[in-house]
Amino acid sequence: MTKSLVGHSKDLGDNFVIRRVLPAMEKRSVGPFVFFDHFGPVPVVTGEELVVRAHPHIGLATITFLYDGVITHRDSLKVEMDIRPHETNWMLAGSGIVHSERSKFDPKYEILEGIQTWIALPKDKEEIDPSFEHFSEEEIPVLTKEGLVFRLLGGSFLGLQSPATVHSPLIYADIEIKQSADAVHWVLSDKEEAGLYVSRGAIESNGESYAVGSMVLFEKGTSVSFKAKQNSRLILLGGEPLTEKRHLFWNFVSTNQETIERAKERWAKDEFPKVPKETDRIPLPT
Repeated sequence: MTKSLVGHSKDLGDNFVIRRVLPAMEKRSVGPFVFFDHFGPVPVVTGEELVVRAHPHIGLATITFLYDGVITHRDSLKVEMDIRPHETNWMLAGSGIVHSERSKFDPKYEILEGIQTWIALPKDKEEIDPSFEHFSEEEIPVLTKEGLVFRLLGGSFLGLQSPATVHSPLIYADIEIKQSADAVHWVLSDKEEAGLYVSRGAIESNGESYAVGSMVLFEKGTSVSFKAKQNSRLILLGGEPLTEKRHLFWNFVSTNQETIERAKERWAKDEFPKVPKETDRIPLPT
């Protein structure tokens, strides 16, 4: 039987519930990806469905990708950017960054839904300077076949090259596949592993069925194969796993527990840089 994970519900506050798939007890990471959240769908009524106050990150990159709705990103680099469907925000935390995320009313969208992932940085890149990249729908490479739309959000695959800056070999993609499409399959190298998350619809892989909230796992050197049982939306992620153990606490990721402790102390003492226009922040969890 193919291994898989099923996301668990988590309330981020104000009844905004997400599905969290990574990290899990059964699998802490997939390639360099150490965190995976599927948020929504929730109806957009006030535009304030998602309010994530200023909070810090270290030692990772966050990627936000939307299916529906609008989110405003603000950070301590003085970046303020709206993200819309089929766009991505890549925020590199490195030595430390603070940001906020707030949904925004737009009459084009009746719901808010998307994916946020975190990628751990290689040990020698954990302390690099923070940075931010935004890519519009037009900048994201797309491969289209009958019944299949493949958007490469990060890395290189199928002859496509994402413009996003990455620091280790990985693949990150959005897939729209119709029930009428042919089965998809390829073989992973002996260095890379992958996960395939079902965000809409349902698929079949290696004789097993998977519905919304499930992530199918594929080990190094194995064949990735799937067929849509109904029109579906999927996220493909993976790459070469990082060799060193990662410590995770709240929004902090590092190979060194002392670095985590220093970050906790910095945030508790309000020593991280400030986010313009943000007067409130999330306190350090106890």
